[in-house]
Amino acid sequence: MKNTTQLHCFFFSFTLLIITEFANSQDSNWTHFRGNHLNGISTTDNIPLKWDTSSIKWKTTIHDKGYSSPVVFGNQIWITTATPDGKKLYAVCLDYLTGKIVFDIKAFSPEDVIGKHSVNTYASPTPCIEEGFVYVHYGSLGTACIKTSDGSIVWKRNDLKCNHVQGPGSSPIIYKNLLILHYEGIDVRYIVALDKSTGKTVWRTDRPDKPYEPLLEIGKKAYITPIIVNVKGRDLLISNGSAVCCAYDPLSGEEVWRVVRGAESTVPMPITEKGIVYFYTGSMDDTAGTVFDEIVAVNPDGKGDITETNILWKKRDDITHTQMLTPVIKDGLIYTVSSKNILMCIDATNGEEIWSEPLKVTYNASPAYKNGNIWFFSVKGDVLAIKAGRKYEVVAQNRMDSGIWATPAIVRQSIIVRTEKDLYRIGK
Repeated sequence: MKNTTQLHCFFFSFTLLIITEFANSQDSNWTHFRGNHLNGISTTDNIPLKWDTSSIKWKTTIHDKGYSSPVVFGNQIWITTATPDGKKLYAVCLDYLTGKIVFDIKAFSPEDVIGKHSVNTYASPTPCIEEGFVYVHYGSLGTACIKTSDGSIVWKRNDLKCNHVQGPGSSPIIYKNLLILHYEGIDVRYIVALDKSTGKTVWRTDRPDKPYEPLLEIGKKAYITPIIVNVKGRDLLISNGSAVCCAYDPLSGEEVWRVVRGAESTVPMPITEKGIVYFYTGSMDDTAGTVFDEIVAVNPDGKGDITETNILWKKRDDITHTQMLTPVIKDGLIYTVSSKNILMCIDATNGEEIWSEPLKVTYNASPAYKNGNIWFFSVKGDVLAIKAGRKYEVVAQNRMDSGIWATPAIVRQSIIVRTEKDLYRIGK
């Protein structure tokens, strides 16, 4: 009897271990904007190339409006949404297998609503999630930690403010015991780290003032999400704004280095591969009055102002409006779509354009890499998959029933796609 009991306990413990490992697996979850490593790269099994009714595992209508991306942990998918006037801000949890809404939580009811751009929503920042907790963020309108087991709110903050002008956009990230948030408005610009367990401020660092002094007030805002890179054994928080890209110590907020470049608000987050950091600047004007931005490659091993010493290359891109999407980088190649709807492949070693193709519609959601293919998603609902490499090759084309503004999540042979009205799980 004792041996049988021990055997049952062993199998129970083993099963629990397998379930826990599945829930915690990097391949099984999608924890931040652009994934577990903030890079838009999925390492799970393949997803369908051709989407039809058999590919749609479920479709769930999401009330109100939001452009936040889905995050996935275990059997839960979380997104945010908001009423069009911004007076009610929600966190919504869906069952991964069925699409059934598990929790629909009104996180905030702001008394004073901030303004926003017509193409933005009050629920554009993407949540971040870990075992037991999801962190939802609505810029100056509030931040909350929610217990994923029962939907209860652990803590809230709505005292952190800036004048976004065009609405919230920066997404939070988890780093060790910290939740890191960006507030970059026309009035103040700062980064703050909260204790993720309590919501209390651990550190706050203001952006350097001098690079912003020449800028018009309207150009001082930014909507980026930072990344973490490791340089010679030291983690750095890389954060680009409209006038400057800075590296900070993520535990203290101390500035390590800066690159001064740009003159107008910026949206794309930085990217990294093989020890190099790449970022989009804010838009600038040349002497002829042409508006452009740049992709800048930086050696992140430096200290102080490294503008003149550590920039490896810059690639100019004449623009019609602010660059929206964040590129994906894989195996030395950068894939992006310009504001003029030009799909480009760029050599990450020197900034040279390898190939480019004009597109007929606008792509504002950030692309994602999966199993040798780069996926792009348009505001009209077009879904384009190309083969990663130095030759332009279309692998698949699909069409959703409405526009896609949110970057999808790719997990467990499925892609979680948010359109303007619905959330889909498409898979095998």
